[in-house]
Amino acid sequence: MKNFILFLWMFSINLYASVSFIYTGLDKEMIYFATDKNPGSIIIQTDEKRLYYILGDDLAYEFPIAVGKKAKDRFYGEFPISRKAKWPSWRPTQKMIEENPSLPDVVRGGKRNPLGARALYLGNSIFRIHGTNNPSSIGKAASKGCIRMYNEDVKVLYQLVDIWDMVYVR
Repeated sequence: MKNFILFLWMFSINLYASVSFIYTGLDKEMIYFATDKNPGSIIIQTDEKRLYYILGDDLAYEFPIAVGKKAKDRFYGEFPISRKAKWPSWRPTQKMIEENPSLPDVVRGGKRNPLGARALYLGNSIFRIHGTNNPSSIGKAASKGCIRMYNEDVKVLYQLVDIWDMVYVR
């Protein structure tokens, strides 16, 4: 009986995986990730420089990310996704302009834009999960605070998440 139950459990995970791959078009393996967070949640492990999209049943997609350069550039907490944007415009913060007065007021969406292909806005904060025009920064402490992803990965994540899905930054 134990073997039969194990078989059913394995079959259900494989079936779930197949449906998930069809839904997302994602050629990415699911990993084991134990959490009590709801499916559709995002967990960001800043020390690991990894983002986990929770599928449920202790499964997740794992993505490499870039995080803030310095401890003061990093943020932690719980945030709902409040907005999603394709090829968003970027506006440097006042602090960025003070540090580099030659920055433009705005950079329209496109391949040269620092926010990359997609952006997920976190609550009413200034922070986002976004793509990048600097893929060599992924896996490093490189940003002014936001979470950077490869453009291909952020496009997938953009399709998976909904407004008000929760993001947990640790």
